[in-house]
Amino acid sequence: MNISLFGYGKTTKAIADKIATKCRFYDDNCNKSFIDEKGNEIHPSSEFNPNSSDIEILTPSIKPNHPLLKKANFIVSEYDLFLAHNKIFKTYPREFEFLKDINPFSIWISGTNGKTTTTQMLTHLLKDKGAISGGNIGTPLAQMDTKSPIWILETSSYTLHHTKIASPNIYILLPITPDHLSWHGSKEAYIEDKLSPIKRMREGELALIPKGLKVSSSAWIVEYESLEELAEFFGIDSSKIRFKEAFLQDALLALAVEKTLFDRVSYESINSFRLDRHRQEEIRDSLDRLWVNDSKATNIDATIQALKSFKDKKIRLILGGDDKGVDMKPLIDELKKYNLTLYTIGLNSQKLYNLAKDANIEVYPYEYMEDAVKDIDKVLAQDEVALLSPACASLDQFASYAQRGDIFIETIKNLSVN
Repeated sequence: MNISLFGYGKTTKAIADKIATKCRFYDDNCNKSFIDEKGNEIHPSSEFNPNSSDIEILTPSIKPNHPLLKKANFIVSEYDLFLAHNKIFKTYPREFEFLKDINPFSIWISGTNGKTTTTQMLTHLLKDKGAISGGNIGTPLAQMDTKSPIWILETSSYTLHHTKIASPNIYILLPITPDHLSWHGSKEAYIEDKLSPIKRMREGELALIPKGLKVSSSAWIVEYESLEELAEFFGIDSSKIRFKEAFLQDALLALAVEKTLFDRVSYESINSFRLDRHRQEEIRDSLDRLWVNDSKATNIDATIQALKSFKDKKIRLILGGDDKGVDMKPLIDELKKYNLTLYTIGLNSQKLYNLAKDANIEVYPYEYMEDAVKDIDKVLAQDEVALLSPACASLDQFASYAQRGDIFIETIKNLSVN
């Protein structure tokens, strides 16, 4: 049997480690064929020959129009491999023996913004039930504990696009705003991928989704529009939860699943949860002025949620980077609701500057974030907030959103007091 893996990355490497035979990888970044330390062959994508391949397992990020997909014989996504594996195991029992005992209760969490936090919160709430988390949150399914009864999976739109068979037992969909449009091709295609698993769900399974999305399913679909509505439906007292705004939504969704599965609402447990770094992370400088590192806000909705958290203050907002083809004008229009000054940075700095000027927003353009921080330092008042919430990806200038946030914090620490 010939097994091909499309993309030589974390997900596919972890899968190859489980397969009881050597695999062939095909990767766009490979210019010359080689054999890795585990005996697998790695080839340039252009060398893929469908006549020498029986099954193709792909990395989630491979684009829908990639030439490899057009040549493939039997494409399998990571989720289909682990969560809908009966056909694969029966056809290739020796190579995929590791699949035979995998049968967790699976909870998928997706949406444009907040899926990581919701995944972490729900895992925190259900850790006494043996729940573990994985997927887009950083742990490939091939590295998850097969004995764990509950898998809580942060699920990207890329993964959903390529998954055709598997479906969750519970699906949480956070609000959707345009994102990754250059990958999906259109807003409609992006939304369609986000809704796709619901169509495969069965009676008795729960899909918790924003109101107004048109999807038919045998599953029990609960739509939510407001936080108050969500809390009332599941009998949750929001006043007992310490989180506000977007994080309150994440907490309510996690608690709603806990209530559904185990008929309990663990207020003490949710209040003990600690947010990740780079999510509205507050820093005080040497003058005790407030700076907020929200570098993980890589889309419009995330930035809007951050703005809501500081709506009663004058905001000095650092915005910009790689907008991934998303129209930024709706965000600029949203900014007009706030008392703010805008500082644009990165690849789309000039575009954002032009949009802000047209909207009569006070704006200053920069190429580099550090220069914006230094100029904000000169004018930031005690009752104001300086907010890094870029609404854009970081890869135009940084290795990751985490590095962007770390440099933001380091620059603040190195500010000289005049």
